[in-house]
Order: sequence, then C-alpha cells, then structure tokens
Amino acid sequence: MKLTWLLFSLLLVAIAAAQNEEELPLAELCDVESCQLPNCRCSSTGIPGGLRPRDTPQFVLVTFDDAINILNIETYRSTLYGRSNSNGCPAGATFYVSHQYTNYQLVNELYSNGFEIGLHSITHRTPQSFWAEADYETLKGEFADQRQMMSHFGKIPLERIQGMRMPFLQLAGNASFQVLKSSGMTFDASWPTITFTEPGLWPYTLDYASNQDCQLPPCPSASLEGVWVLPMVAWKDLNNNPCAMVDACFAPPALDDEDGWFQFISTNFERHYFNNRAPFGFYIHEWFVRTYPAVNNAFIKFLDTINNMPDVFMVNSADVINWVKNPVPVDQYKNQACPQNPPSPCLPTNCGPLSATHTQEQFWMASCNTCPNVYPWFGNPLGA
Repeated sequence: MKLTWLLFSLLLVAIAAAQNEEELPLAELCDVESCQLPNCRCSSTGIPGGLRPRDTPQFVLVTFDDAINILNIETYRSTLYGRSNSNGCPAGATFYVSHQYTNYQLVNELYSNGFEIGLHSITHRTPQSFWAEADYETLKGEFADQRQMMSHFGKIPLERIQGMRMPFLQLAGNASFQVLKSSGMTFDASWPTITFTEPGLWPYTLDYASNQDCQLPPCPSASLEGVWVLPMVAWKDLNNNPCAMVDACFAPPALDDEDGWFQFISTNFERHYFNNRAPFGFYIHEWFVRTYPAVNNAFIKFLDTINNMPDVFMVNSADVINWVKNPVPVDQYKNQACPQNPPSPCLPTNCGPLSATHTQEQFWMASCNTCPNVYPWFGNPLGA
C-alpha cells in the first residue's frame, strides 16, 4: 500500500512539473517600447541608457569556479586582496562555488573581504549531459538548496547570493532560469556568446526572446520576467578561436611567456574598451593561475594596470546588473558610494568525520555554524 501511494505521489509530481513547463509562455520578439529599465532590457549590444562609449564605465568581471579550499585561497589572497579601483572603492570578484570539499570558513572570509559568492551546484556531477537534461525539480535541489546551504554554513545573508553558473556552462533550457526566478535570485552567468563579441553583448532580461547564439543547447525559450542573463562574451585566442573560459583557449601564448600572456589578456580587454564597453570577463579556474607562474604574474600585472585606469572598474557581477538597471555616466558613477557586504561574522566550527549518503568516503567540513549530522548533500542540504 505504501509503495502504491509513493508511486502515485511521484506521478503527481511528474505531472505537475510537466504542466509547469507547458504553462510557461513562449518568449516573443522584444518590444523595445514596453521593455524598459530597470526591470526589463532587450538582448542587445547597445549601451544601456544610450550612453556614448567614452561616457560608459568599463566593468571587468573576474570570476573563479568550483570549491574554495586551503590551496586556492592563497592565490586569491595574493592576487585579489587589498585592491582598489581608481575611485577608491574595493575591487570585486565573483566566486561560483561548488559544494564538495568547500571550506565554508574561507567562503565567509571571501565574502567579508567584499567579494561576491555565487552558486555552482551542490554535486557538480558528471556527465555533462546530466545538466542538459535536468528538470526544474532537480535544478531546484542543486541551486535553490545550495543557496540555503551556502547561507547557513558560510554565514552569508541569503539575499546577498544572487547569481549562479551551471557546471560545464551547460544550459538546461528554461529550467535553471525558472529556479532563479522562483528562488528570488537575479542572474545567470553560464551562457557564452561567440557571435556578439565585437561589439559585445550587454546583460539583458528574459522577458522577451533572446537573440544570443546558443552554444550549449538547450537554451531558454520562455518568457521569464525579470530574470537577468550576464552573457559570457568569448575571448579570441592567438588563432582567432573563441573561448569562454581563459583556461580553455585552444591556442594561448606559451605557458611560460609572461609578456605574451599580458599582451593576450590586454588585447581581449581592448576589444571591449575600444568598442561598446560591454563588461569584460576574466573567467578562469584557480588551478590554472597557480600552476603557471607566468600566467599568475601576467594576471597581477593586468589587474595593476586596470586598477589605475580612471574609467575601468573591477567589480562583483551583481554590481554590473545594478548599474545596467540604472545606467549613469562614468563621472557620476565614480562619485557614488562604494558597495559593501553587510558584516556577517563566522563562528568557526570544524566538523567531522561525517558520513555521506552519496559515497562511502567520510568528510571533514569547516563551517561557520553548528555541525551537521551527516555531510550535506543533494536532497539534504543542511545535513540533518
């Protein structure tokens, strides 16, 4: 009897999910008269607010993906901490964090230093096709639940976690964007474009149909009001091949060529700066910077350079969305108050060994909250 009831319940959940997908309205061509800031923007290379390029702040988005641990925190401390933009505001960066092996005390340290914490899923499981086929309920468990997990164990205010990036940059049609909307988050930063690079594509909402090229389908087709896309404008390597992640470029400079790497980064930056000033993304995995000292040194030299430019600002990803909602000229932007993360002190707790439901491995976990009963995982994000 219990088994029959369980099967019936699962059937009802499946039917409800299917109906939810069917009820989503198909996105129509963008109506520029109806789609107005701050809540709606058509997908476009046009500069928000109709500003001229020379009056537009050039935003630089440095992002790192995957777990935060005692190895990569040293890179972050040595390359990012203590930086300021020319307006005196602290320089930003965004970390799209996956759960397994993450040290939540270090996540809190990054947040407390003014950086942005985003979501990169609980499991980051393989194969890539899993994410392409994932439905709303699955992605809700991976991201909405991870948001609760990150807030709880990292002591980060829930409302400060506003962005996500899909593993392998693999989109899942409408499902992941539905999760963003239903969970109260703001933006996705998973979607590469190789078509809109000169000029680059600015952030936009999914109220209307996107004209962005779909590199890793399925891409969204529904109208999802107020959900923002932060396009990953591709770089070009030395053979003119596009690459969304810096460490995935097919033909980069020699890995021991510091000057070559500095020129490589600068050339890709200038494609934005001397065009429509769409946000320039430096999207990378930390291991690549740590493994190759020439890349690390070139990265630092590039950051030193832009931090001294009067119209270039290294910011958190959410800061870009906030500017697009209310675009102001660079001279006015420079005089605005600096964004700050509200204090949220960590209560350091070292937990373990913790048993897990997904493996026989036992885990130690550095937390900013009380210890869970078991290692937190998909379906049990707080480890109850």
